[in-house]
Amino acid sequence: MKVRQYPTPNQGERREGARPDIVLLHYTAMSDTETVLKRLATPEAEVSAHYVVSPQGEVWQMVDEELRAWHAGAGRWGGCEDVNSRSIGIEIVNAAKEPFAAPQMRSVEALVEAIMARWGVPPCRVIGHSDIAPGRKIDPGPRFDWRRLAVQGLAVWSEAQGAGAAGWDRFMQDARVFGYTAEVTPEVLLRAFRDRFRPGVSGELDGVDCARIADLAARFPADPDAALV
Repeated sequence: MKVRQYPTPNQGERREGARPDIVLLHYTAMSDTETVLKRLATPEAEVSAHYVVSPQGEVWQMVDEELRAWHAGAGRWGGCEDVNSRSIGIEIVNAAKEPFAAPQMRSVEALVEAIMARWGVPPCRVIGHSDIAPGRKIDPGPRFDWRRLAVQGLAVWSEAQGAGAAGWDRFMQDARVFGYTAEVTPEVLLRAFRDRFRPGVSGELDGVDCARIADLAARFPADPDAALV
């Protein structure tokens, strides 16, 4: 995979000696790659990412992986509150109106796999912007194929099918164990969870939601030493 360079001044040192242990995926909500690159390199914009992936599968690096890019904003995953200092951000050029192109997905997968290998990032730490900031952010959105990544060991997935009664208390507790610790309403959190793990599903909380989040929490707690019981 060829990686082109497009440096941005919008970067800094990772705080308190942090190392990246999260790969954070975004979509740009803009369809033109050159426009995306120029914006992420504009000081006044005060935003950036480590990588940008075009619909054609071209990859640009804007920030060295050892440095802190400005892509996450306010958010939280498990006990991590400064996500920028703990993550490598990938912006996927997509206007949120069309599926992600096959060449683009292949490049994203190759890039994620390489980052995971370099930094020892486990599949459960490959997450989306909507995971750390439900409601405030919705990317990479329900069109992004998380299951495809999970099949390759590049993310996590659940096919659990629960037939029991749904309950908000247990759903929220399991969601926190898995990593959803941003302070949002249950309904907002459910939408973010479904966009990733049950795309296209709507309506009230149900047994499948509860079974899948329980399965994910049991297998992939964000902070294993502090997991709720």
